[in-house]
Amino acid sequence: MPGNSFGELFRVTTAGVSHGPGYLVIIDGCPPGLPLTVDDLLPDLRRRRPGQSKLVTQRKEEDLPEIWSGVFEGVTDGTSIGILFRNGDQHSSDYADIKDKYRPGHADFTFDAKYGLRDYRGGGRSSARETVCRVAAGAVAKKLLAAQGVRVLGFVKQVGSVVADIPDPTAITQEQVEATPVRCPVPETAARMIELIEEVRKDQDSIGGVCEMVATGVPAGWGEPVFDKLKADLAKALLSLPAVMAFEYGAGFAVATARGSTNNDIFVKKPDRIGTETNRHGGMLGGISSGEPIVCRVAVKPTSSLSRPQPTVNRAGEPTEISTRGRHDPCLLPRFVPMGEAMIALVLVDHWLRWRAQCGH
Repeated sequence: MPGNSFGELFRVTTAGVSHGPGYLVIIDGCPPGLPLTVDDLLPDLRRRRPGQSKLVTQRKEEDLPEIWSGVFEGVTDGTSIGILFRNGDQHSSDYADIKDKYRPGHADFTFDAKYGLRDYRGGGRSSARETVCRVAAGAVAKKLLAAQGVRVLGFVKQVGSVVADIPDPTAITQEQVEATPVRCPVPETAARMIELIEEVRKDQDSIGGVCEMVATGVPAGWGEPVFDKLKADLAKALLSLPAVMAFEYGAGFAVATARGSTNNDIFVKKPDRIGTETNRHGGMLGGISSGEPIVCRVAVKPTSSLSRPQPTVNRAGEPTEISTRGRHDPCLLPRFVPMGEAMIALVLVDHWLRWRAQCGH
């Protein structure tokens, strides 16, 4: 099955399904000499794992990584890093009733259309549990980027119609993000988001929203022109995550109503570099980083798995009704934040290595 690997010089390959024995991630291209232990992976894995609050799915998975290769005496040795996750709290019987039914919003029908069969237990390969591999790889990427002075941080900007007013995303700290279970850095707005999520959960429904992410400390010059633009790779990375429906960076869709005279960011001399007065370009020009913060947002759809009955058809095309059993997030946004951060970190570290290899710095 192609499409299981991501990246060029820093390449990540994942394998596994949510109701199988576990997941495996292989990381190729990590430079040798990086101090790395399980403890480096745990913080982001704990932010992603289920059961961390009543706002998310109550499946209990410890998500404890086992580093099988690529690390010797506490540092990376330059060979492939292999990390294993064993599945634990599986309720595969919850999915027996949907074996021959197509869940609205899921990949059941399209998997059948492509392969002629599918693993119906929790979504098989399309399960969001696969992101445990990405978050682990992202933690390694973040550590490499930190040594270059780069920080990646995400937060929940919107849940349903509740939107946080965040004039300067670069000023947000991780402590502010982690202060509430919904991961919105504005306490008053976070409280309204939590109230809305509780409301839809009690109604056996779900709600979507927006995650905003910012990378600071990225120097000018990372990225490639034409097909491998930094913005294009970021878009692919984030759109490859489950439930992501839209991507924008900088001013995003607001440019559709703007004039060039007001949308252009004026270049100025800053204390240590050339920069721009404003950042409507989101830190990327011509697909190459400009030295300004990289700012992007994704829209995440409401969870498709609902316990309330929905009309659908079975594999024979016959009308039927479905209600998805199991444990599912009423809102995906709180657990999405570390996933989005991971994918941005993977893109940035890959382009850092490409820039270093090509330009010799």
